[in-house]
Amino acid sequence: MEVQEQESLGRWDGLGSRDAISRVEAMENIRQVVMTKVEAIKPIPSGAPSPPASGSPLSSDLNDILAHLLMLARRCPFEDVRESSSRLLQSLQDLGVRIPRPLGNGPSRFIPEKEILKISKVDTRTQTIFEDAFVALGRLDNISVVMGFHPHYLTSFLRTQHYLLQMDGPLPLHYRHYIGIMAAARHQCSYLVNLHVNDFLQVGGDPKWLNGLDEAPQKLQQLGELNKILAHRPWLLTKEHIEQLLKAEAHGWSLAELIHVVVLLTHYHSLASFTFGCGITPELQCDGGHTFRPPSLSHYCVCDIANGNGHANHHDDLLGNQDLCGEVEVLMERMKQLQECRDDEEASQEEMATRFEREKTESMLVVTAEEDEAVPSRDISRHFEDPTYGYKDFSRRGEPVPTFRAQDYSWEDHGFSLVNRLYPDVGQMLDDKFQMAYNLTYNTMATHKDVDTSMLRRAIWNYIHCMFGIRYDDYDYGEINQLLDRSFKVYIKTMVCSPEKTTKRMYESFWRQFQHSEKVHVNLLLMEARMQAELLYALRAITRYMT
Repeated sequence: MEVQEQESLGRWDGLGSRDAISRVEAMENIRQVVMTKVEAIKPIPSGAPSPPASGSPLSSDLNDILAHLLMLARRCPFEDVRESSSRLLQSLQDLGVRIPRPLGNGPSRFIPEKEILKISKVDTRTQTIFEDAFVALGRLDNISVVMGFHPHYLTSFLRTQHYLLQMDGPLPLHYRHYIGIMAAARHQCSYLVNLHVNDFLQVGGDPKWLNGLDEAPQKLQQLGELNKILAHRPWLLTKEHIEQLLKAEAHGWSLAELIHVVVLLTHYHSLASFTFGCGITPELQCDGGHTFRPPSLSHYCVCDIANGNGHANHHDDLLGNQDLCGEVEVLMERMKQLQECRDDEEASQEEMATRFEREKTESMLVVTAEEDEAVPSRDISRHFEDPTYGYKDFSRRGEPVPTFRAQDYSWEDHGFSLVNRLYPDVGQMLDDKFQMAYNLTYNTMATHKDVDTSMLRRAIWNYIHCMFGIRYDDYDYGEINQLLDRSFKVYIKTMVCSPEKTTKRMYESFWRQFQHSEKVHVNLLLMEARMQAELLYALRAITRYMT
């Protein structure tokens, strides 16, 4: 069986070659394998479409291949592979084989598919990025497609993630994916869990570990508390937590391993926020991404696979044509007035501290979502401990978040060097990614051009850090209430603190006149600000342990 799995992986790997001839050969090998499997199952009477394969391992394996071909037909950045996959599916349908069709409407539930960059119609730079991603992973996932609105950032993101998961580092490859599963499960993010379950198995991970955290090695089980605190209340992390992990007798972690762990946990907690914040849908080849059931409305043609018409598109943007009373102009005027106030007078340090504490307290009172309890499924909750532990428990009790003064411990002056020393190059990659998200601008706001958005970007970043208790002495937190309205704050807090509760209604209710690309940019800011906030608490605890 293992030999067959290795052969299967080799077949798909060939499609990721940059050499067109190699891709053609790989596709032909796949076609032959598929036809052999179709013939082996049973002859298909003319005019009688096969039922969805389910029972036998042989037919189940065929379904997996067909789902993979569907993904290639829709997502592969190499045009020849897209067309060949589509033709092969068409020929199978002509033979009477029931082929899969996509579920949902593209990579995002929130963004109309027609507005997301079509794989076949991207610029040369984005095409190169997509090809690099496909060559590295054998897929172009929905997260990357949505991030493709911002190719400069996507380059930095993919480079960092590739290094964390696949390049030389303190942790073995299967540990990295398992830690990703643990982190994503903390926020019930089945999308990321499913991706990394597949990756975990591909790099030789033990399937038994996927039965639950209690089946994993004790060393990984010990990360449960760190995972829980970092995801929901990172300000509670202490040097004693770090000491327990480093000094465990038989299952201790090294400092370098722990840095790798912390970066992975914070990466996937924040990526779960992005996934929910942008309404990312399941990958086409994964559960929930496709179905073998025939469509109920009209006959489904495989030729629609390649052009994105495999389903009815109900994502008409009803908000786009509404007159929203100059929302953008009001925000621009406030930015102008705040800049004039900055120039005219400067608040005292005491007043600045008071404004921070007021904003921090108010952020605790922002209701993240409806009060419905989201009970994680067994499939997800088995990967972590204490499912009832979350950010909302703390806010309900009204316990204050202690203030973390950035001047006492900052990423630039402290965290960056610690990461770089113990996990070389990663500190620089993270810094590049943070800077890219923070400084990214096209000098536009909706339809307005030549706009300086730095004040708005700083308000968003600092509001997130404020929710985590992090204060910058040189920032006037009074600006936040001027620039971020309540619906935006609800979205930010939900996405950062309880991302699994993010709804399409929340996404649509803030910045209604802005482009979807601008809302994706907001999500990048939220994701990176959250990751840096978590990292600061973790790295400060490690530094305190070391000193």
